[in-house]
Amino acid sequence: MKKKIIILGSTGSIGRNALSVVRHLSDELEVVGIAANSNIRLLEAQARELKCKYVAVADEGKAEEFRRRAPRGCKVFSGESGVLELSLLPEADLVLCAIVGTGGLVPVLEAVKAGKDIAIASKEVLVMAGELVMREVRKRKVKFLPVDSEHSAIFQCIEGRKPEDVRRIILTGSGGPFRGMKISRMRSATSKSALEHPVWDMGPKVTIDSATLMNKALEIVEARWLFNVPGDRIDVVIHPQSVIHSMVEFIDGTVLAQMSEPDMRFPIQYALTYPVKHAGSLKPLDFAKLAGLSFEEPDRRNFPALDFAYEALEKGGTMPAVMNAANEVAVERFRKSEIRFTDIWNIIEKTMSYHKRLDRPSLDAILSADKWARDTASAVRIQ
Repeated sequence: MKKKIIILGSTGSIGRNALSVVRHLSDELEVVGIAANSNIRLLEAQARELKCKYVAVADEGKAEEFRRRAPRGCKVFSGESGVLELSLLPEADLVLCAIVGTGGLVPVLEAVKAGKDIAIASKEVLVMAGELVMREVRKRKVKFLPVDSEHSAIFQCIEGRKPEDVRRIILTGSGGPFRGMKISRMRSATSKSALEHPVWDMGPKVTIDSATLMNKALEIVEARWLFNVPGDRIDVVIHPQSVIHSMVEFIDGTVLAQMSEPDMRFPIQYALTYPVKHAGSLKPLDFAKLAGLSFEEPDRRNFPALDFAYEALEKGGTMPAVMNAANEVAVERFRKSEIRFTDIWNIIEKTMSYHKRLDRPSLDAILSADKWARDTASAVRIQ
């Protein structure tokens, strides 16, 4: 019997790669519903190809336009409530959340409560509400499978092992397009240069996060909740080749690393088919052609993002949600040329310093903190 899947964010980078996996494993996987924000042209093409019974369009205006061009027999949901309704479809076995930003939190949380397995690509879900979400995951006994290449690597390294056997988690990162640069030079960086990632082909927000190393900051918080490991046992190392996707060091001093060509279809397939492995369509590593693997410490003086993550975890409560929201606003302001590249860090730091955190927050409190942080980050004045 085919595993029935819903893809939230089907028109984005992760969503498109997921559909590539589904095409390769069409005898094993079936997409019953897809959702996107506003790219209805691609959404329509996907719906027709997949013969989807259900489609959700988050943008209300675009949803009306999509209804006029939707394939016959396709039910269309609209708005945030429509995305939520799609994620709760009874026939779905697994929900892949690849929504950029905070829009995936409520659908994922409610899908977990409904007993759905989750494949999570949206970092923001666990950064905002990791304690709350994982409490429900344990309560409902559902699978919560990481899609990020780094967290998928960790998941594969520690599968079947006792938590107390893990000494530390080592997240790898390419270093982004500005690796080795000083802040003084990065002040003049443009959005175009920030989007020129040396290895990965990703969406614009995630690519800029890679340039600031905020992607690693978010991944530190995400790893804390996914693997129940405190922040002081989660390290980051820069690995420009992006062949080793992360590592786990055990208490006996041994280290396991997960390796593959840098292609998101590897971790996506692992999550969609778990716990079964199927033959892949991608080329394996050719060790004879590897010129070498190099590693270096992250430059926290010129890239302060990692410090934000450790501070957010230490303070806890609503602070990680505030960090995340401030980053989203700052990235958008940079893309609109309102601020310099280096001001992204300044806005995050100031917004976090202004926040009075709330411990063990409810979902409403998290969403309230998120809104407060967005309003605050939008109003931060840069000299």
